[in-house]
Parts: sequence; structure tokens; C-alpha cells
Amino acid sequence: MAKNTSNNSKSFFWKPKNKNAEQEEQQAKSWLREWIDALVFAFIAAAILRSLIFGSYKIPTGSMEQDLLIGDFLIVSNLTYGARTPMAVCIPFTQMCLPGIKIPSTRLPGFRDIKRNDIIVFNVPWEVKPISQKTNYIKRAVAVAGDTLEIKNKLVYVNRALEPSHEGVQRFHIVKMKDRVRLSDAKMESVGAGTIGGNGRYVNSQPEPNTYLINLTEDVANLVRSWPEVDTLYYFMFPENQRLQQYATSDGNFSRAFNNHDHLSEIVVPYEGQEIELTPENWFIYKDLIERYERNDVNQDGNRFIINGERTNIYTVKQNYYFAMGDNRDSSEDSRFWGFVPEDHIIGKAFIVWFSLDGMMPRFSRILHIID
Repeated sequence: MAKNTSNNSKSFFWKPKNKNAEQEEQQAKSWLREWIDALVFAFIAAAILRSLIFGSYKIPTGSMEQDLLIGDFLIVSNLTYGARTPMAVCIPFTQMCLPGIKIPSTRLPGFRDIKRNDIIVFNVPWEVKPISQKTNYIKRAVAVAGDTLEIKNKLVYVNRALEPSHEGVQRFHIVKMKDRVRLSDAKMESVGAGTIGGNGRYVNSQPEPNTYLINLTEDVANLVRSWPEVDTLYYFMFPENQRLQQYATSDGNFSRAFNNHDHLSEIVVPYEGQEIELTPENWFIYKDLIERYERNDVNQDGNRFIINGERTNIYTVKQNYYFAMGDNRDSSEDSRFWGFVPEDHIIGKAFIVWFSLDGMMPRFSRILHIID
């Protein structure tokens, strides 16, 4: 009797699965496998799209105001100039890459070359990192390879012609009000004056009374100049011969060749195949280009240079370069400070603002705003 009881108990707890249960289990595994396959495929496809076709970026600073605002979310076309093939082994959608591993990279054919005044996204050159892991910057390409560029009294001249006017470009101005008249922040905001640090639209820090520092586009400056309470209005500008220590010690070596960013003597933006004659006077203009971006070993012996063991003052440039500046000219660290942008650092062309936030509030007027 005990034996039969044991057998009955065993058969109760160890009933074989019926065919319906097995089929349901197989269907569940098949469904899960399909979802995993679909997610993996979507992840890989998104990574390929982001690296080869387009990317999404957020504007973190005001260096491109008033064309691009803090909180704008952009679509950047990688196809316009040709996408770069991967430069390192990285986790998609992150900056995490395997250290010490570099992949030979090339640029795929694009629709066109970079044009003067395109708004471009690029890896900032001066950082000491693999190219694709450097910080992303966005600026306007005010001059392209082969252009002659000069900055006189804050104004940019390309090929000896004043650069075209861009609606959002702003510069610091000095405005002097008439006696016993104060400048109104609300009035400045109403005409679209830009901010100067923080949220303020002017700084009352000039030694003369009733004198203010304000950030204005050319159109707004002309409007403010016409107000009856305004006595004079002009650019805030450093004298050409005033050497700014803070400027000279900017990242990179380029700024060491000039006194300040309001005045740059004529330079040719380097282009592939250009032969540069090096001198002690122009060495800092090209030092980063030759040593860091094009990886040459250079020693200076008085007025002579030794490049990769060869004594010569002639260097042949290996790729095209660009001169990039922010539209918020006095609140942007750009090529005036750290020099030329190498072509292999270019990511793509800014195309459209797909969304924008002012703090936590959406800027509905900027959604799907096409970038000029």
C-alpha cells in the first residue's frame, strides 16, 4: 500500500507537459527572439544613420546667437560634405571608445564642398584627443581654403571685400546716453539686443557716466543710434597695438601671432598643396597645423626650420582648412583664437532646428526652422 501511495504522489507532481503547453512555450521564445532581433537591427541601423547620414545636436552656448539659440536642437547633414567613415571603435551614441585603437578613415563623396558662410559642425581642433572624440563645435565658415582673410577694426574682410551681412551677427558696442538719461534694459530687450553674460542686455561698467556696453546687430545698432536720448554709439574695440595676455594664451598657438582678436593681419586660409614659407614671424600661425594636425616633427634653428630631419623653410599643406567664427562675435572663442579647422575635423552642415527649449518652455516659433 505504501508503495502505491508513493507512486501516486510521484505521478501527481511529475505530470508530463501536454503538447499545448510546449507549443505556447515555443511561441513565447520565438516572439522574444523576434523582438530582440528587431531591437538589435534598429540599434545598428540608427547608429549607421547617425554616423553616415545625419546627427542630432543641442546648442549649449550663445556663441551663434542670434541665428542659433541656447536650447536649439539641430539636425546636421553628414551627407552634404560627405560622411566620415569611423575613426575609432566606440559604443554607438556615446563618446566611449576603446583607447589606443585608431581606424584608418576616409571621407565618402558628398553633394558639394563647404561654401563660404555655411554653418558647420566640427570637432574642435585644439583638444588633445582622437579626432572623433573631441568636443563638437558649431560656427560659421567665414573663409574657406585658399581665401585671403583679414580682420580690421572688428570687421571681417575675405579676399579684400567686407564679408556679407548676416542678420544675426552681433558685436559689442559702447553707447553714451545724454545727460541724466539712463538706459532701459526693457527697451533693449524690446528691440532685440543680445545678452552680455547672464541675462542682462547691457553692462554699466564704463568709466564715463551714462556709458554702457551693449550687444547689438547692425540693424539694431542703427535703430538705437537714432534714438533722441542716445548721444553716441560705436564698436567696443581693443586698439590694434594692444596685446591681450588672455588672448595670447588661448588654447592652441595661433593667437600668439597676433595682439588681439579685433585685428588680424592678412592670412591665406591653407589649402591642399599650398607651399608655405615659414618664418619666425608666421610660425605660430602654422605651428599647430604642421605639428599636430599633419603630424610632423619640427625644430627651429634661428630663422631656419628642420622638418622631419630635413632643413627647409618650405612646407606643403596636406589638406584643406577653414576659418570658423561665431555670429555672436564678442562671445565666441573660434578660429580667431585657436586657428584653422582641418577638413578631417568637419562633421557636417547644420540643416534644421527640429525643436527648441527656452529653459523648460518650448519655443514653438523655432520648430522646423531652416538654418541659413
